[in-house]
Amino acid sequence: MTTEQSDAPGGRTGSASRPATGDTRPDATPDAAGGSDTPARAGGDGADGAGADKAAPNGRADTGGKARSDGNAGTDKIGPDSSAEPGKAEIAEAGTDGKAGTDGKAETHGEAEAGKPGTGDQAGTGDEDGKQPGDPWTAFGPAPDPVLTRPRRAVRAVGRFVVHEWTLAAVASLALAVLMTWPTLRYPRYTLPQDYWDPSLQSWQLAWSGHILLTDPGQLWSSNTFFPEPWSFAFSDTLLGYAPAGMIGVGPEDALLRYNIMFVLAHALATFGAYALARQLGAGRIGGAVAGASYAYAPWLLAQAGHLHIISNGGIPLALAMLARGHGWSLRHGYRPRRRHAGWAFAGWLVAAWQLSLGFGIGLPFAYLLAGVVLVSAVVWFVRRRRVKRPFGRRLFLADLLGGLVFAAVGAALAVPYFKVAELHPNAARTLGEIQLYSPPASGFFTAPAESRIWGELHEGARAALPWHPEMTLLPGFVLYALAAGGLFFSVWRVRHRLFLLAGVLVTMALAMGTRFLDGRFTYVPLFEHLPGWNGLRTPGRMMLWTTLLLGLLAAGAVTAFCARVRELAAERVPPWPGPWLRLATLVPLLLVVMEGLNVTPHPVVPRQPAVMRTVDGPMLVLPSSQNLDQPVMLWSTDRFQRMVNGGSGFTPHSQAQVREATVGFPDFGSVDYLRRLGVKNVVVLRDRLGGTPWEGMLDRPVDGLGVTREEVGDAVVYRL
Repeated sequence: MTTEQSDAPGGRTGSASRPATGDTRPDATPDAAGGSDTPARAGGDGADGAGADKAAPNGRADTGGKARSDGNAGTDKIGPDSSAEPGKAEIAEAGTDGKAGTDGKAETHGEAEAGKPGTGDQAGTGDEDGKQPGDPWTAFGPAPDPVLTRPRRAVRAVGRFVVHEWTLAAVASLALAVLMTWPTLRYPRYTLPQDYWDPSLQSWQLAWSGHILLTDPGQLWSSNTFFPEPWSFAFSDTLLGYAPAGMIGVGPEDALLRYNIMFVLAHALATFGAYALARQLGAGRIGGAVAGASYAYAPWLLAQAGHLHIISNGGIPLALAMLARGHGWSLRHGYRPRRRHAGWAFAGWLVAAWQLSLGFGIGLPFAYLLAGVVLVSAVVWFVRRRRVKRPFGRRLFLADLLGGLVFAAVGAALAVPYFKVAELHPNAARTLGEIQLYSPPASGFFTAPAESRIWGELHEGARAALPWHPEMTLLPGFVLYALAAGGLFFSVWRVRHRLFLLAGVLVTMALAMGTRFLDGRFTYVPLFEHLPGWNGLRTPGRMMLWTTLLLGLLAAGAVTAFCARVRELAAERVPPWPGPWLRLATLVPLLLVVMEGLNVTPHPVVPRQPAVMRTVDGPMLVLPSSQNLDQPVMLWSTDRFQRMVNGGSGFTPHSQAQVREATVGFPDFGSVDYLRRLGVKNVVVLRDRLGGTPWEGMLDRPVDGLGVTREEVGDAVVYRL
């Protein structure tokens, strides 16, 4: 193709050309400058047309044929310093077989290759070696992404995991638990938090479940204690979910270490679970931290430090958070179907089942709550099934179905032994009289236990007015009360959600009062009389767990709104230097909540295991015997788990009461005969524990004519029957 190049400095060819319309005009139309626009139509398959250049004042136009891979040929502009010779065009891009025709049409016989310049009538093929020259402008472009090797990818993945929010939340929860429960881990093999009675029992429970599941799982519920009673492991909450930890270590010292570690981890899980729930519902990070700290370290829980099955409540908010995440629902944003995830929902059901396996003391109300949620969800599905196609989704429905079945199966399997115990031991069931004894008055909601570092001494008079203050000091924290009250008026939650949370607080408080609120006629008594298993709950005040969680969510809404407002104020300030101080102010609510949870919980040294417990076989009886004295004996049996009459639980079986009564005169003919008929072979008397008990003078009694041998082993005396 022959073209003319303008002699004027402004003569250009190339990218500024007007695109052709696709119509070929044989005659050029003169423009005002005396030149002509000559649209050229590119030949070849799929060519739409060639662009034309603006004419120079001398009537000669510069054109640069540009053959594109999509079949369009264009013209390029050439600057004033172009080296193109007259009569020749510099072609930016052309096919290898493209030839310029004399009629202005560019014919292409192949696919154009971008970036191969050509000159004259025929496109060039590049440099002498046939290689495409590099673009000098690439040096100024962005650097290409590096290709990561497997080790570098692994390091990057680990780095992301380390700085992830949930990793940091878990580490912070664990560190806070160590500090807030100190000195639990100072001497973990020798001390127990609060006292060594119920914690000794629960240390034995952890050890027994791990031991028996490794040796003879079929005998799980027939423990080595309360001989010869069957189903004795179900005489109290079992903490069965901690059985994997019980498989590690043997003996009393390992049992104490195990208990103390689980005690700290239970606090950490409670903090993490409540944080996760608040975050899933829409709270900010600091708001979630306030919810987590207030739930795990509420002052009223300090009185429960000796009850690991009550402290182990972190699975409740964690399961609720997972279920909400799986269903794409949050309190702040409502239902978002795109965020549904069947895996999270199924995991939530598994965590709920694990929480139930720790005990029915707090697990039973949780189970009834989940049953209510399932019922509401079924109603929602029925209402929406015509308006919204598959409102829950097939995979999510299957996850809920399978997860719910697992949860129900675990609950049913755990309930069977307790129903057996209730059938064999009618005295194990609670009565309304006992509920009345443990029901706290309204003043209990503003009274802290003696273990509170901040309020313990100040509330001494208020505790003295309570009939049974260990279960009636129910203060969740004055800071929490204040933050929750503020959350009713200033919050990220919608008004109706705040009212729902407030209603939940009031309802759970009424239930926590047992028969003290309107005699319980419309609150606790109907549940006690009609819900299966509810009559096994002894202390209504533990419903305060739900009150604390709901108050924490109200507080999280207020703190989140406060933090958002602080960020706005910090951004508006000029200069912005006060911003960091305002942001630090958002930590004040969290610090106040943590300070109110500080404790002075005692950590007494557990009595050392007598050497005789490592040598004497069972079935055996250790004297003296009582509810409190038997619990350390259970701990001492974790070396060999020999069968023994001794045992402590929430109730005393008739057979055990009869043994204690029959052996007051031991050793005499009647008591020895009774024990032989029962199957007891050895009686161990702990000399240093006899003082002040009904068995105080028994070591002075003779054994002549009874067929009994007596042997002293250390500080103990062994009678072999």
